Amino acid sequence: MPADNSPVDLIDRLKGHRTLAHVPEAELSWLAERAELRVFDVGGYVVRKGEDWASGSFGLEVVLRGRISLTRDRPGGPRKIIEWEAGDITGILPFSRFRTSLGDAVAETPAETLSLAPEHFPELIRECPGITEACVHAMLDRARVFKASDTQDEKMLSLGKLSAGLAHELNNPASAVARSGRLLQASMAEADRAAGALARAGLTDEQLQAVDRLRAVCMAGPATVSMSPLERADREDEIAGWLDDHGADGSAVEALAETAVTLESLDELAEHLEAEALDAALDWVAAGCAVRILARESERAASKISELVSAMRRLTHMDRAPVPEPIHVEQGLRDTLMVLGHKARNKSLSLKVEVAPDLPRVRAVGGELEQVWMNVLENAMDAADLGGTVSVTAKPEGHSLVVRIVDDGPGIPLEHRSRIFDPFFTTKAQGEGTGLGLDIARANLERHGGDIDFDSRPGRTEFRVTLPLDHSGAGAP
Repeated sequence: MPADNSPVDLIDRLKGHRTLAHVPEAELSWLAERAELRVFDVGGYVVRKGEDWASGSFGLEVVLRGRISLTRDRPGGPRKIIEWEAGDITGILPFSRFRTSLGDAVAETPAETLSLAPEHFPELIRECPGITEACVHAMLDRARVFKASDTQDEKMLSLGKLSAGLAHELNNPASAVARSGRLLQASMAEADRAAGALARAGLTDEQLQAVDRLRAVCMAGPATVSMSPLERADREDEIAGWLDDHGADGSAVEALAETAVTLESLDELAEHLEAEALDAALDWVAAGCAVRILARESERAASKISELVSAMRRLTHMDRAPVPEPIHVEQGLRDTLMVLGHKARNKSLSLKVEVAPDLPRVRAVGGELEQVWMNVLENAMDAADLGGTVSVTAKPEGHSLVVRIVDDGPGIPLEHRSRIFDPFFTTKAQGEGTGLGLDIARANLERHGGDIDFDSRPGRTEFRVTLPLDHSGAGAP
């Protein structure tokens, strides 16, 4: 809200302003004559997000009293980015690219600002070099704060994506380990019981050899690499029928169905054993095979967990200093796809990776390069149609390594193509992205002498990442 104050009083206040105290009095007089004093209660809006300077409601704001903070929307919710106190300059600054507010600027304490409308900027630049210089310094300082905050936000968002992906990917193998552990206890108890029953059967050496032969068949491996539910049901019915025909109780059906046992190997055992002894032998063999199968499943699941944790360590480079070093691009791409596997499964996407043999390394800061793969691959998965395909190819071309990431989605609309690398540009819903992913990816690549570009049409969008090869000698494959 406006308040009256004489130019003389304003000049005196400006002389004590930390940022403008060095400015000639003539420039301060020019500012006092053309600016408007604004007074804000606690919670009052200096400017609202998205408000355009052409509205005339704000301009160059010289903070005379109080404290003002700027809050911006972030994926985790609104967050304070920066604050200004008496002695600072903010608002729309000469030469700034921004013409709308990126967030809500609110008075945290009773505050006053001297507001100069942007329509006066041409004259300000011409007549007041001291004030203009102060504005430029303020703009650069503000840009550094915004960039640092935006970069940190994007890093935290990427880390959040990695963490969410890791949690999704760990869920299945962790559940498998827990399930196998529970079943393993029951199977070991059953194996002990079956071993006792077999001992009491008093088998001859020839009969024990027949039991051992069947056990060897069962232990050789699973029935098939993968069975459909229908195939599994048919196999269980077949074995159940054989057990019924031979007077066995059928408790070993499920365990035997998981193994490579055949009806012929069962027939051979039945030639050596009568019904009661046959039952005891089958129970013992089945219990032993069940224990072996559960142990194998636990080992596979634990190995998957180990692979995921190793991928996470590589992606975050948590044990490495942020300095350039020879990097295996293929490993980073595969690790990123592994951690984003849940996103691909949720959309039934087909992921294809084609990497040239003996792919040369590049020299880069690993964490920054992995952030590129995370941002570009996730965008491709978001853009691909349900049941679609995302393909990744990597090969050397001349003195560069070129990675192509292609999706078969609807393509980037023409009106968006000139803006997709702009800071804060996003087509995602509020809170789902910062609009900085591709901007930061490009900045990361440029720091490494690389580049990113794209071609897009309906049904095919290709992002090309180009990086110079590592010629230091340390990165030779």
